[in-house]
Amino acid sequence: MTVATDQARPVALEVLALRSVHGGPFAFTVPAGACVAITGSSGSGKSVLLRMIADLDPHEGDARVDGQACSGMPAAQWRRLVQYVPAEPAWWSDIVLDHMADTDAVRDLVARLGLRAGCLHAPLSRLSTGERQRLALIRALQLHPRVLLLDEPCSALDAATTDRVEAVVHAVQAEGTAVVLVSHNMGQAERMAGRQFRVAQGHMGDIAP
Repeated sequence: MTVATDQARPVALEVLALRSVHGGPFAFTVPAGACVAITGSSGSGKSVLLRMIADLDPHEGDARVDGQACSGMPAAQWRRLVQYVPAEPAWWSDIVLDHMADTDAVRDLVARLGLRAGCLHAPLSRLSTGERQRLALIRALQLHPRVLLLDEPCSALDAATTDRVEAVVHAVQAEGTAVVLVSHNMGQAERMAGRQFRVAQGHMGDIAP
């Protein structure tokens, strides 16, 4: 089977001159099923960029998913299409199953991500940072987003578990989801992304074709 190049895929995400007091303007596109990696030093504006795309921080400019503008739809609708998974996920309850259903699909992801079978019934406060990161990814994937924004998704994980996370993200890409990945791990950026950008002092440059 021939895999389509990025140029042959429809554009899923368009970032259109997004800017805030913390940086920008940022402008790029991500084809359906592709991954763009954003690298740069701490405090350079990478997370701010993801939060602007997710419409969580004040900003100028706009973003589009499949041609539909963020500015033209309710926030709740946009945030179903565009799921942001922060490096330190927030939870409104200490009960895992208040955030996701105990379904076959969830249990399958628990196994694929190397989580303990009982983690769905453990208090979140008793789980490790790495376990909470993976559960946050599962929570996001249950909404079947068109765009997945990942902020250091493997920062608390060992190499073997990182491989598991990357395999799940690749599978989601194969279904057509576009991914924007923020990572300090240059090896991960090279493995995951067809295109890389580097953010420095709130400005972004293309560092790989």
